[in-house]
Amino acid sequence: MYSRIEKISGLTYNTDFFAGYSPERINPGDKEHTVEKILKVTSGSTPEVGKKVDALYASVITAGTHLAPNIRVAEAAKVIENSQRDINIAFVNELAKIFNLMGIDTHQVLEAAGTKWNFLPFKPGLVGGHCIGVDPYYLAQKAQEYGYHPEIILAGRRMNDTMGNYISSEIIKLMVQRDIKIKGSSVLVLGFTFKENCPDVRNTKAVDVINNLKSYGTNVTVYDPWASSNDVEHEYGLEIIKNLPTDKFDAIVLTVAHNQFLGMNLKDMLKPDGVIYDVKGILKQHVDARL
Repeated sequence: MYSRIEKISGLTYNTDFFAGYSPERINPGDKEHTVEKILKVTSGSTPEVGKKVDALYASVITAGTHLAPNIRVAEAAKVIENSQRDINIAFVNELAKIFNLMGIDTHQVLEAAGTKWNFLPFKPGLVGGHCIGVDPYYLAQKAQEYGYHPEIILAGRRMNDTMGNYISSEIIKLMVQRDIKIKGSSVLVLGFTFKENCPDVRNTKAVDVINNLKSYGTNVTVYDPWASSNDVEHEYGLEIIKNLPTDKFDAIVLTVAHNQFLGMNLKDMLKPDGVIYDVKGILKQHVDARL
């Protein structure tokens, strides 16, 4: 990149111009951990520039800063933060598949294990978004350029990328057990954004659940009070509704833990033999299954 800049502009990197870099650290929808409250990793193309960049961020970031030795270290730190989370979620997603076969409630297992002080509190679910579902591929690609084939990183990605298909197949199984005719059945999906209480639909994996359910011939209605209808149609070619439907459904699937969904009485929206599937494991009312 820098050689191209030098050729076009006639400027020399780290002589005529310099670069500073601070990787993004933000948790969308989080009103507590806002930008200024998250410690910032900073870096520069030279040690001197790094100090200037660090001082600039330190003037606005109340949580403080960490000056990395160089830009490569700062970017690598960002990538492994997201890769680590991706792998941890992949682990509990695999546990969910195993415990489901064994007839054990995964969330009850995690609650029991969580009583140990050093147990990491990750939960199974859909892994999307513009960072966690993407950064591991950047690291894997760079590793392969250096002749190393990553095992754990890509295994975690494969696991998380298959969860939409797994969830939809579990829902269909439940419907079959209730003698619900699959083709032409009605399914309500609650939530489309990649995480709760934010409008961001980038790389959402709820779309995998929806498309897989549609592949079985079901009629899927998607309700999300947060997502932009225009964005969803433009990016995914899907229609979502912004007002809660009054119809009754053969199945209801909660894919995103928006606060608006927590107090809903889903039984009132369900046909007599309908099923409720809770991907996030947050519903307090009776559900037929959860991830």
